[in-house]
Amino acid sequence: MNILSLFDGISCGRVALDRAWILIWKYFSSEIDKYAIQIAKKNYQDTIHIGDVRCITYRKRSIQWVEIEWTWRLFNNSGYWQSREYNVNIDLLIGGSPCQDLSIAKKNWKWLQWEKSSLFFEYVRILKEVKPKYFLLENVASMKKADKEEITRVLTEVYSDVQCYLINSALVSAQNRKRLYWTNIQWVEQPYDKNIVLNNVLEEIIDEKYYINNIRTNTIFSNIRRIVRKDEKCPTILANEYKQSTDSIALIENENCFYEINSVWKLRQWYEYFKTQWKTYSINVSHAWNTKIFTENCIRRLTPIECERLQTLPDNYTEWVSNTQRYKAIGNWWTVDVIAHIFSYLK
Repeated sequence: MNILSLFDGISCGRVALDRAWILIWKYFSSEIDKYAIQIAKKNYQDTIHIGDVRCITYRKRSIQWVEIEWTWRLFNNSGYWQSREYNVNIDLLIGGSPCQDLSIAKKNWKWLQWEKSSLFFEYVRILKEVKPKYFLLENVASMKKADKEEITRVLTEVYSDVQCYLINSALVSAQNRKRLYWTNIQWVEQPYDKNIVLNNVLEEIIDEKYYINNIRTNTIFSNIRRIVRKDEKCPTILANEYKQSTDSIALIENENCFYEINSVWKLRQWYEYFKTQWKTYSINVSHAWNTKIFTENCIRRLTPIECERLQTLPDNYTEWVSNTQRYKAIGNWWTVDVIAHIFSYLK
């Protein structure tokens, strides 16, 4: 199959195609994040990178795109626009348009017409031009009902057999991550629950650089909102994993205890009660650079490999960039095994 992937990121779609045993002839990737492109190039050197989705057109069975070629001069640099073209039929169009403006979890919730979320209409434009046999569009499940209905309506105008599937990555991974998938791939059922929990993806040997020392108790617990057991699912990891967050989750493994903590004062009470009894304590954040695991009085962050496993990526798939960019790239794109499950229904 010839694949056109819009908002391709680190090419999770291609990893999924490989897992679904689908033969790829040409894979075109539209992405502008330089670190994501670097990761994709290191893993798939034959991918054809075609830049910004807004600069792509498809006419007469030919993909055309515009990019800047830079020429360095003595004191400054200048560039010029160059048009490129590739003659090919596209069999599958995939993509997950930016969701930051659509999620109701965002404080300043916006609308489908805003800058990032409006890139959905670029996806639709190319879908109309390419008219592939199959397509797949992914976005957050937490969007407003009106946005979901509008996306479904617009896609149905192009393909009358559009289906919208709600799938939680928790079925195939240790992460709760509900997403909507619009596609004309028919009869997709829910994945089989693999019963994977956070404990199943933690590394046994951790580098010292992930450990944090000499942090006072009131600092550790200042942002915690609720406590769950370590045999449960990790919350959704997002693109801003590497940033601090006030949406924290504490994890205590002590027999079968489960406690809901809604205040720092209450948490300190529980801490005093359990501090001599617990085996493992973890702070897990939905923006997980702040995700930490507390074991034997040591506190550490989740490693990039553990986050890769939460997204069912191969270990060290993103190792070509800094840890900050790894966390960002992992949280920004797809859970591979969910996409592979959908692709398994391709004829």
